[in-house]
Amino acid sequence: MKSITSRRAFAGFAILGASAMVLAGCAAAPEEEAAPVEESVEEAAPALDFLACAVSDEASFQDNSFNEAVYDGLLQAESELGVQIAEAESNSAEDFAPNLQAMVDASCDVIVAVGFNLVADVNLAAAANPDVSFVTVDGWSEGNDNLKPVGYKMNQSSYLAGYLAAAYSTTKVVGTYGGMQIDAVTDFMSGFYYGAKAYETETGTPVTVLGWDPVAATGDFWGGFAPNDAVGKSIAASQLEQGADVLFPVGGDQFGAGIEAIKEAGDNAVMIGVDKDIALTSPEYADYILTSAEKRMGAATFDIIQDYAVNGNFTGDYYMGDLANAGTDISPFYAFEDKIDQAVKDRLAELKAGIIDGSIDPLS
Repeated sequence: MKSITSRRAFAGFAILGASAMVLAGCAAAPEEEAAPVEESVEEAAPALDFLACAVSDEASFQDNSFNEAVYDGLLQAESELGVQIAEAESNSAEDFAPNLQAMVDASCDVIVAVGFNLVADVNLAAAANPDVSFVTVDGWSEGNDNLKPVGYKMNQSSYLAGYLAAAYSTTKVVGTYGGMQIDAVTDFMSGFYYGAKAYETETGTPVTVLGWDPVAATGDFWGGFAPNDAVGKSIAASQLEQGADVLFPVGGDQFGAGIEAIKEAGDNAVMIGVDKDIALTSPEYADYILTSAEKRMGAATFDIIQDYAVNGNFTGDYYMGDLANAGTDISPFYAFEDKIDQAVKDRLAELKAGIIDGSIDPLS
């Protein structure tokens, strides 16, 4: 069932209307004889009477993907702003509505619903609770002024990733595959495709992109978002067999499975991460991660909470993350820094500037 955790430091706080509840982490009062704090230690932010909450998609808040990215934003708001936080993890779609109601019953000031799968439920919750502020990540509002949609132009950073993949590839065959054929996934894949093809056009070197044809809207999908999916691994193995030496799986943490496929094939292939800076957050994968196309949901979550908790501002206006506002970007190259030509790095900077100023369309 669902797991609900709260960090609101008020006596008598309870979450009603949900089963299998776990309350943890309430702050205790400091002891009178506590050791003195050194001057160099940064003091915690003063507590704010504000409760920021989140409900996950069908995965934990430690999924190395979009749920965790939102949770990172909650933790940042807790430590830097002094707000209290609560979260409810969903193990299945049946948990979405009860978890959202549990957050409403907990008197959350803002409730973040993570992922497009919660769109129907969060719109119903927003309509039923017009005095509660909601945020839908990768979703949309069905006319609810108290529901703020958060989206990302992931084609922009994925375009850069696709160009880099084509430049890095020795076979000039690169592959992408997705969890489900939905806009939030194919936006990554289309940007990747066109970025790789931009390298082809510029250099005259043919580049084959496996797994997605944005014109025909056909490609390789494993049908879900479970971490390290076995079907996803089989797709990776197939693309490796066809010569791909850079893989871009779009659908959460598929990197363990992809790396297994690479090892079993005996290839020197690499992968490109999604959502988070995978080489940094999952160092066990770092030797295989060329870069990542980051969907910086933590930053958006923090910014929305900060503007509301500190400034009192909340609207149902769309938040769109892009290269210009650093809502998305590619990650540092880490272990691959010395394996990428400076000319390619310079060109990536030019492409980024062109996308920002509008002179480059990442979807053409």
